Amino acid sequence: MKKPILILTLLIAVYSCTQKPQTQIAPWVPYDESAQLAENADHDSARMRFRLIQSQVRDKNHMLATISAQLKDFSPEDYQRLTPLILEQSIPVVQGHILEKKLTYKELTQWFLYRIALYENDPNTMLNAVIAINPTAVEEARQRDKKRTDADHPIYGIPVLVKDNVNVAGMPASAGAWLLKDNQAPDAEIIQNIKAKGGIILGKTNLSEWANYLFTGGPNGFSAVGGQTLNAYGRRIYDTGGSSSGSGVAMAANFAMAAIGTETSGSILSPSGKSSLVGLKPTVGLLSTSGIIPLSSTLDTPGPMTRCVVDNAILLSAMGGNVPGPESLKTASLEGVRFGVIKPFLADSLYRLAESRIVALGGVTVEFDPIPVDLTGFGDLLSADMKADLPRYLEEFAEAAVTARSIEEIIAFNREDSLLRIPYGQAIFEEMAQVSLSADELASLRERLQSEGRRFFDTPMEAHRLDAILSIDNLTAGQAAVAKYPCITVPMGYNQAGPTGITFVAKSNREAFLLEIACAYEQATRARKLPE
Repeated sequence: MKKPILILTLLIAVYSCTQKPQTQIAPWVPYDESAQLAENADHDSARMRFRLIQSQVRDKNHMLATISAQLKDFSPEDYQRLTPLILEQSIPVVQGHILEKKLTYKELTQWFLYRIALYENDPNTMLNAVIAINPTAVEEARQRDKKRTDADHPIYGIPVLVKDNVNVAGMPASAGAWLLKDNQAPDAEIIQNIKAKGGIILGKTNLSEWANYLFTGGPNGFSAVGGQTLNAYGRRIYDTGGSSSGSGVAMAANFAMAAIGTETSGSILSPSGKSSLVGLKPTVGLLSTSGIIPLSSTLDTPGPMTRCVVDNAILLSAMGGNVPGPESLKTASLEGVRFGVIKPFLADSLYRLAESRIVALGGVTVEFDPIPVDLTGFGDLLSADMKADLPRYLEEFAEAAVTARSIEEIIAFNREDSLLRIPYGQAIFEEMAQVSLSADELASLRERLQSEGRRFFDTPMEAHRLDAILSIDNLTAGQAAVAKYPCITVPMGYNQAGPTGITFVAKSNREAFLLEIACAYEQATRARKLPE
């Protein structure tokens, strides 16, 4: 990640009559991106052949003004002074700094706001990862400083970014769609839980529009509202993964202490792997989806995306997951744990290395050939669910100005200005409109797919007495999705495609176990590196 230069187009330090340096933010000026688009036109990956980078819908200056208003007493010198205390640090370490009075929650929040503006206001470093900022974040942090107690949850006072398909009061919940770009809705249940424990919602992150269920063949991380999310490890070089692209990139770039993503099939695992993060997709049903713009009520779940396992456990707990506290991770071990190794994946040298490291740490590995399973109808399940679930969400949470409520009405709305609203088309929505399943057919499809997904994992687990299956990024996310099994991905290393992760899959409600083995692997390997 290229380091921005503090010049007039970025953050400007000015001095008041008391010589106290203050921060002002220069206006964002849209730039000519035609040369960048031309450079990517022959990228090896079709997903990286962008049609747009900058949003044609959102005025970035609104976000920058919201940041500027909260940095009146924060200077570039403050940012430099605090950087060693915050950059790449875990939540427990930062809480320790606050306990020792080296740092305050207010300064912590301002440091992240400054960093977001520093990178997102420069055409040479912008990532399009953050698309909205909480206008009261710093004031909330001030209050946390006043009311802190020793009994607080570890999330207390910690700035968290949230994927923009999750309702947060005071900021739009758009799913990246032009239709919902101004729609305000009350807090989702997981946001209520975080706030009740003292967490601070810092802002909203970009995503693949409608959770990557709008068009086919286009890039991950694009939305009409947010523009094209860019990978911090290589802007316009590496894919961001999706659909929680902005949450992944924002965490890689150290724009918050933790972030929330959502997953139907791979949407936490994929961007976490691509941004060298720890991403947990919980057992479906562990966390509430109330107040989250749906793709599939059958498979949707929110989940934490963080730079380390201990932070992942803390955010999962704050969101409503019943898991042990971070203290339990200190004794995590792989000794005697039995792992299934998928033979075709051994062609990946980093996967082979991960297996050898697990064995060196006392784990037992069994290599196996995966059985074939029948996931036909998976797309029909998603389409049938979204066709019913999205209108229900809109009836409950959409404001009166949002007049398109059904899939057919949204398709017609998008066609009114297709270049602005759907530059990559809406093929999936158009196919969705044609899907028609009876209640019995849908129930039968759900049951069959879940049985097939579980058979994929249960067969080797029972045959070889396995505790977990080893995968890569989101390569078995579809099977885990329909099985409703939890997965956690941890940084594994870097290859020609950028960062990649080792993914652990276990049976339902084994999040605590997954966090423990992920922590043991992470502590022994330390594969994550800060983007350059």
